[in-house]
Amino acid sequence: MLTRLSIRNVVLIEALDLDFAGGLGVLTGETGAGKSILLDALGLALGARADSGLVRAGEDQASVTASFEFAALPAGISAILSEAEVDVDPGEALIVKRRVKADGGSKAFVNDQPVSAALLRELGAHLVELHGQHDDRGLVNPRGHRLLLDRFASQNQKGADVAGVEAAWTEWRTAREALEAARAGVERAAADRDLLLAHLAELTALEPAEGEEEQLAEARAAMQKGERLTDDLEALRKLWAGSDSALATLRSAARRLDRIAGEHPLLADALAALDRAVIEAGEAEEKLERAAEALAHDPAALDRIETRLFDLRAAARKHQCQVDDLPRLMREMRASLDAIEGGEAGLAALEAAEQAAGAAYRAGAEALSAARSAAAARLDAAVAGELAPLKLDAAQFRTAVTPLAEDRWGPSGMDAVEFLISTNPGAPFAPLAKIASGGELSRFILALKVALAEEGGAATVIFDEIDRGVGGAVASAIGERLARLAQDGQLLAVTHSPQVAARGHRHYVIAKSSEGTVTRTSVHQLDGAGRQEEIARMLSGAEITAEARAQADRLLEGV
Repeated sequence: MLTRLSIRNVVLIEALDLDFAGGLGVLTGETGAGKSILLDALGLALGARADSGLVRAGEDQASVTASFEFAALPAGISAILSEAEVDVDPGEALIVKRRVKADGGSKAFVNDQPVSAALLRELGAHLVELHGQHDDRGLVNPRGHRLLLDRFASQNQKGADVAGVEAAWTEWRTAREALEAARAGVERAAADRDLLLAHLAELTALEPAEGEEEQLAEARAAMQKGERLTDDLEALRKLWAGSDSALATLRSAARRLDRIAGEHPLLADALAALDRAVIEAGEAEEKLERAAEALAHDPAALDRIETRLFDLRAAARKHQCQVDDLPRLMREMRASLDAIEGGEAGLAALEAAEQAAGAAYRAGAEALSAARSAAAARLDAAVAGELAPLKLDAAQFRTAVTPLAEDRWGPSGMDAVEFLISTNPGAPFAPLAKIASGGELSRFILALKVALAEEGGAATVIFDEIDRGVGGAVASAIGERLARLAQDGQLLAVTHSPQVAARGHRHYVIAKSSEGTVTRTSVHQLDGAGRQEEIARMLSGAEITAEARAQADRLLEGV
């Protein structure tokens, strides 16, 4: 609830600090004292349009700070702050602040953290509910009527299973999206079936293997190298082969030397060296033969290898991949073809799941519609019981629960809900804001608030001159209902009625004073004697009489 409001340099308010508490707080004052300025200042803190005209003449800027305290931060407020990454410690006051410069610029803060004005407006809907002469929010806005009716229904019966319908909608939507995705996949695959079959046939005939390109490239390089070395290898073979080759000559020399090696030690050494040469030359001959075999050039084999490499690389270019990716591509093509065949069979299961989820949603939504219709009848009766005491006995109230077209169904069900009124017998029913005058509208809203016994609304409710144009018994009925609504929360009422003012738990008076050319608006809380004097003024006008004071006492004692 609102616990403190600090205003600096807003129009006629130079500096103002107000403390508030729970229950019913009333604000009174003479016409033109500045009650609207106070509400405009609060609206500024809650994200209303920053108008440089609000800055007090001669000042550079205006500022408004509003503090709210909660036993536990409401879930809606917590979610907004969490999404905006604004930190508020548990148990800490929520402080919203707005500064407006004389040139029109503005800044917004939540607990000293900079935020946007849009965030303040979003928070403001959860913090303060304002009902005024030209209000188009709160209970007047049909966007919130369905939620209000559902809350009313949940207070009286268990049939309004909004959460169950929302869960059923989510399940149905998920099943429908899965079915649509599967259908689209099957349609795309089916359209590519012929092309897939053709490509797969080509690759199957080619039979690519991972690593094959590298092996073929190495074999081709070896053959091409052998082709270049053919003449050299043939010349070397002639040097080593035959009876007149160098190796044959070495061996003949070794045999002859072997016969005479025993004649002298040097001949034996020479024979040993020659034997080593023969051995080394033999090894060289063997390696030359093996190299010649390895580098053998087979033109037909080389042609086959080059043709294979060309085919593999052409297929890779066609499918825009590497040669080594062709086996994987084949597997994917087979999987796609299998999906076409299996997908059509899977569609039947997905269709069955979607139909079952849709049927569950329809059943839950129809039960919710029935619960809403029953709750609407009870709400209409409850509001009707509040209209006569509020001088609206000729009016009628109706909660319209209207079926929606299927394309507008959603997580909240298949109904539109709107509160309608007829202000005169025989007159057509129409939305609240289009039919009721300012005073009538405020009293209709009060009747609705009382009938709904609403929970989960804004932390603070403000009624601006709800008693305009009424008096006596009607004003007393308004005051009694405002006090009843404020028992478990916080309600502020700007009023001209002494009967309403007498019901307040706290009474604030708004006054305007002038010193030369300077005019100021001030607000202060009244004590018991001050309340008696102010209510007496409201009863008698400019001159406060003893009779007015006595009547004020009777009003205060009566509550």
